[in-house]
Amino acid sequence: MMRIFLRMTFAVALVLVLTATGLWAAAAEEEPAAAADKKYVTDPTTGDLVVAPEYGGTLTFTKRSWPANTDTLAGGRWASQLVFAVLDKPAIADWAIDRDIFALHMPWPPIEYLRGSLVERWEQTDDLTIIFHIREGVHWHDKAPMNGRELTADDIVFNYHRMLGLGSGFTEPSAQLTAQLAPIKVESVAATDNYTVVFKLEEPNIGALIGLVDDETAYMYAPEVIKEHGNANDWQVLVGTGPFELVDLVEESSATWTKNPDYWGYDEKYAENRLPYVDELRALMMPEVATMISAIRTRKVDISARMSGIVNQAHSLQQTNPEIQAFTVYFRSQESFGVNVQKKPFDDIRVRKALQMALDLETANSAYFKGLAEMTPVGRSRYPGQFVPFEEWPEEVQNVFNYDPDGAEALLDEAGYPRGSDGIRFKTTLKWIESFDVGYAELAIGFWREIGIDVELELIPGAEFTPVTGDRDYEMVTSITANLSPGYIHYSDRFNWNTANPQDPWYEAKVEAADAAGSREEQHALAREMDLYANSRFWTIWGGVWPRSLSWHSRGSPGITVS
Repeated sequence: MMRIFLRMTFAVALVLVLTATGLWAAAAEEEPAAAADKKYVTDPTTGDLVVAPEYGGTLTFTKRSWPANTDTLAGGRWASQLVFAVLDKPAIADWAIDRDIFALHMPWPPIEYLRGSLVERWEQTDDLTIIFHIREGVHWHDKAPMNGRELTADDIVFNYHRMLGLGSGFTEPSAQLTAQLAPIKVESVAATDNYTVVFKLEEPNIGALIGLVDDETAYMYAPEVIKEHGNANDWQVLVGTGPFELVDLVEESSATWTKNPDYWGYDEKYAENRLPYVDELRALMMPEVATMISAIRTRKVDISARMSGIVNQAHSLQQTNPEIQAFTVYFRSQESFGVNVQKKPFDDIRVRKALQMALDLETANSAYFKGLAEMTPVGRSRYPGQFVPFEEWPEEVQNVFNYDPDGAEALLDEAGYPRGSDGIRFKTTLKWIESFDVGYAELAIGFWREIGIDVELELIPGAEFTPVTGDRDYEMVTSITANLSPGYIHYSDRFNWNTANPQDPWYEAKVEAADAAGSREEQHALAREMDLYANSRFWTIWGGVWPRSLSWHSRGSPGITVS
């Protein structure tokens, strides 16, 4: 397995493993004993002895879900699961940063922890002007219709016109813009020469720079492809500037990427080494955890997908297979529950409180996750400075998170939802992302059944989450909360991540004020107000932050250091 550069929104933890583990030197087919023949070098940034980089081989990893297509602006950011290695973004996380300074556990690292990719450097000359200096010598893949021509500033402009609806035939912003990019009001995007792009803002926005350089939708597509086909939904038309080309895709089965021999990037630690090191990437679809564990144990894959809810199993691999490493990250809560407060019975706060009080979080943690989950309630964001810690919440709010099924039943009676002759108070449907922890969703449904709420579980593909929440076509739905991302400071009605759909004038006014804040400190203060307000109204039913585990083969190389 060789160290490579990956840009995978769906697997931040995978990036961490590939960058924090040092340098690998064996493909999946290679026997562990071959590690004895490896050359070792000193990592110039850490001083650790690591396996020297080698070229060649195939890196195989597992996937638990599949995007609908390969266009982030047509099918949503889930498309990044396939285009991450084919297309470049303006910026990328600085993988060489000291993990004690910043652990790269956030999908949107602060601007100081990014480095230039297609944009070699950027500057904000005043409140309304941002300038991108495009990297020279970058070429599109040698594939029609691009045929290896050089990337220019006009290509970057075209992509932002398409994203923001500011020209090149695009008059409306993409519906796929994230909560980080959508609030930024851009007046114009123009190229002043072949390597310079100037953004003019309509009004100051302190999040504009990071939003423009590193949004999840900011993959740079080939203009000629979009002009010819209208979008890049079909993987076969995909052309990029990245380290790999997508050469095979069997839907719901496998994907294969091959090395771009003319990739512009070089190893920052070993400047003479052109990237990427591996010849081929291969993803194998494995939605079942048992299959995934078996595959890595038997060396059919090098790296497992991020495994939710099975940390104890992932770490047990190390007992039977010492060469297997495991990495655990507490990223966000993907096992919380959104309730549409515009629909009965969830318009009644007493019902929402009852749902929370019926969940025995501590028992679920000890029995289901062996005590490894983080159960202290958190609101929409846990990005530093943007949230109010649980211990500072009002006592009457804190008490709702105590397991109290009798209290929950009393609230439901009071709200006008008594048990019927069958013992059921009301029925509802929970739409749950199928690749997330279904076992925990079923556990929660069991708790709710105990208080007379009959919840039907409907599994949906991850790619359907955005349209479902955008259309508000649900009663209950997976809620992704407790994020470590600056773009999730609010539940604005403008964004489909707002699973509560509160349509609250006070809250919307605060959102507008946060968007227009003149400093990060001012925005964070407003974010804390919104956080406490939303938590007090139980717009999300808290489920905890479950650990995610990633496992990979170290190949038994004694010189490998994991930081």
